[in-house]
Amino acid sequence: MLRYTTPQSTPPMSPLGAPATPRTPGAGAVSEAPQPPASPRTPRPAITLTAPPSNKKRRRGAARSSLRAIRAVRALFRSLPILAPACRFPGVIPRHGGGGGASRRHDGHVSGASRTTGTLFGHRRARVTLAVQETSGSVPILLLELAMQTGRFMQEMGAEHLRVALECEKKPPGAGAGIGRTRLLDEPLWTAYVNGRKIGYAVRREPTEDDLTVMQLLRTVSAGAGVLPADVVGGGGAPEGQEAGDLAYMRAHFDRVVGSRDSESFYMLNPDGNNGPELSIFFIRI
Repeated sequence: MLRYTTPQSTPPMSPLGAPATPRTPGAGAVSEAPQPPASPRTPRPAITLTAPPSNKKRRRGAARSSLRAIRAVRALFRSLPILAPACRFPGVIPRHGGGGGASRRHDGHVSGASRTTGTLFGHRRARVTLAVQETSGSVPILLLELAMQTGRFMQEMGAEHLRVALECEKKPPGAGAGIGRTRLLDEPLWTAYVNGRKIGYAVRREPTEDDLTVMQLLRTVSAGAGVLPADVVGGGGAPEGQEAGDLAYMRAHFDRVVGSRDSESFYMLNPDGNNGPELSIFFIRI
């Protein structure tokens, strides 16, 4: 008895999809182009920033010694006899001549102010940060992050005068321990205004590794503006899904004026000696 078997149909051969063999890979697989080796990241510089020169103990000791010296001088003058007007010595009488007000010296700086270094920096799409240093080679005494993008803030700097006002509220008496002992620049939260327009809040924060790297790279820069590559300083702070880009900075000397316990001001003057500050920053506790 004869048996007939139905031959099994084989799948048609496609010229684009040859069967894979141990020696020949599948024809349908597309070979990927070799990727270029990733460029090595620029190494970060070693942080050699020093502690701020100011020291509370040194300040208290200097204030006490100066107060003692003033008291000693006053006691000395009180013990001397009172001289008649005709016995005045013309050589010791100060001459009041020349122009200029008492608030500013001939070099344009505010009299009685202390010199500090201020740096505004940040990635163009990230928030701008204000760093205040007593010297360009010391750790910042203030690091404040404003609720404004760096690129927009730099555009605002194109105005003739830019005034930044930072306000915080006084804590009521008895609200907690240590009330009245907080330094003005140690306040954690501020309401920020730029030329009278409210932009949001400003937050004080501790310096990160990226912040210290920026300060280290700008250690020898006294005043100026420029851009730092993102592969050195990092790209933190940009919105999600966007590249932060390079870091823009602007550094200058600021005159720090302490008006009272609840008010301080920072005035930046033009390096070329033009009259009037380009940027004024006011800290007020109300």
